[in-house]
Amino acid sequence: MVDVTEKQSSHRVVIIGGGFGGLYAAKALKRAAADVTLIDKRNFHLFQPLLYQVATGTLSPADISSPLRAILSGNKNTQVLMDEVVDLDPEQQKVILKGKELSYDTLIVATGVSHHYFGNDQWKTTAPGLKTVEDALEMRRRIFMAFEAAEKEPDPEKRRAWLTFVVVGGGPTGVELAGAIAELAFNTLKSDFRNIDTTEAQVLLLEGLDRVLPPYDPSLSAKAEVALTRLGVTVETKVLVTNIQDNVVTVKRNGQEEYIPSRTVLWAAGVKASAMGQVLADRAGATLDRAGRVMVEPDLSIAGHSNIFVIGDLANFPHQGERPLPGVAPVAMQEGEYVADLIKQRLQGNTVAPFVYRDIGSLAVIGQNEAVVDLGFVKFDGPLAWFVWIFAHIYYLIEFDNKLIVLLQWGWNYFTRNRGARIITGDEGRMPIDVDKNGGFAIPVDRRSPVEV
Repeated sequence: MVDVTEKQSSHRVVIIGGGFGGLYAAKALKRAAADVTLIDKRNFHLFQPLLYQVATGTLSPADISSPLRAILSGNKNTQVLMDEVVDLDPEQQKVILKGKELSYDTLIVATGVSHHYFGNDQWKTTAPGLKTVEDALEMRRRIFMAFEAAEKEPDPEKRRAWLTFVVVGGGPTGVELAGAIAELAFNTLKSDFRNIDTTEAQVLLLEGLDRVLPPYDPSLSAKAEVALTRLGVTVETKVLVTNIQDNVVTVKRNGQEEYIPSRTVLWAAGVKASAMGQVLADRAGATLDRAGRVMVEPDLSIAGHSNIFVIGDLANFPHQGERPLPGVAPVAMQEGEYVADLIKQRLQGNTVAPFVYRDIGSLAVIGQNEAVVDLGFVKFDGPLAWFVWIFAHIYYLIEFDNKLIVLLQWGWNYFTRNRGARIITGDEGRMPIDVDKNGGFAIPVDRRSPVEV
């Protein structure tokens, strides 16, 4: 193997992951006395909070993506590598990629999380999650193909299944998805078809706890449910999904099983840590929580390795408040900037106080003119909350052209109720689910105990 950094003499910082945490760390190291290498499997940074708008046809993938090299082109001390880390050697301070090694003095791991099906991974085929551009495009294909299939289906029962959309999980992603699909069915598409009435669609939001948006204040959860209902979403709480098979979602409510025929099931119920969490456990002795996230020290390092930091969704930071910090973009951004400052201070022989997250509030959009905002000192909903949500997301988009394009697109959508990114792509427009000759899903059967979503 080739060590591509062996000729470097300054402090070597390797960052794994170009999401919010890794990117903000790299940007903050712009003038540091260090050689920085950012590694990501993709060549772009993805603004994940707006992925649901790609999935529902409001925005295109390029609107919320920015090339990592372009973002960091002004960082003369930074190299971007499109590659994948497969292993670590903390003793030799090496990151092992496919075919080469990189030496580091400081390592920052920010590889995020993926979907979690609570032991029912066979549901991946029938209930896609939403973490990548590919996920969003697959969701978009399934959503719009469902309307197309319903338009051609003469059987009322089968047509009803095509027009039933089930979103599993009532957190921010599930709420945003359900609200956006309802706006599609009851507003955007209602004049586009001739054989179906899209306003007869059912949009079901299933949540295992007693309210949607569980991390939010109960008053905002209640307001969100009212807003969702007003949009046409049917919110069902205290239900457990026990199976997804043969175009049917099986749920348990009050000990009784119920069956929901649906051809479009979308997963927003849980996440698990990326594989790098296990690598850190195996190679560096890191402690993992039940979701596979890495338990970090007050300075975001891992125990026994003061030069290895874990930030963003992969990190479990239990040192502030009663619960670990949430896996949201502002947390990752602040953690990235903190670790960058810590590195710069260490290089100058200084120490840095433990990380403290500055909570700037929580926001969740439900639909046009409908959102909830919790700024700590004040909580509100409705049109004002919706404008605050818009401003915050435009502000945090990385590049100016993305900010401008998204703002113009939202303005156009607001006045026309139209969504221009409704094209169906992938496998020549095949149906949302591969079916066998009997009409069932061509997936293995795995009956397990119920899981809470």
